Amino acid sequence: MKIVLIIVVVVLVLLIAAALVMVSRRRAEQRRQRATERATQLRTKAAAQGAAVDVARQEAAEAEARAEVARAEAERTEQQAAAARQGMHHEEARQEDTLREADHVDPEGRHRGP
Repeated sequence: MKIVLIIVVVVLVLLIAAALVMVSRRRAEQRRQRATERATQLRTKAAAQGAAVDVARQEAAEAEARAEVARAEAERTEQQAAAARQGMHHEEARQEDTLREADHVDPEGRHRGP
């Protein structure tokens, strides 16, 4: 009778252990399945955002192209300003030459009215 009782207890322990293993495997499989579903959702979302990324990339490229055009225009404008400054310095020098010549002709600075 004791042997039958021990065998029954051992069988019950083995059945409980088997049940626990099965429950553990089922939970692990469910976690893997949820993780796979979540990853699939995230990949789908990322793929949907691909169009937005492409649009943003295109806008950035267009803005960079506009900036390059603006830089080139600014450089041309700076060159024009430098040329204008050089012309101004030339005209100022001519004016000073004319005033020196006038001072040479009339050192005391007398001048006649029109």
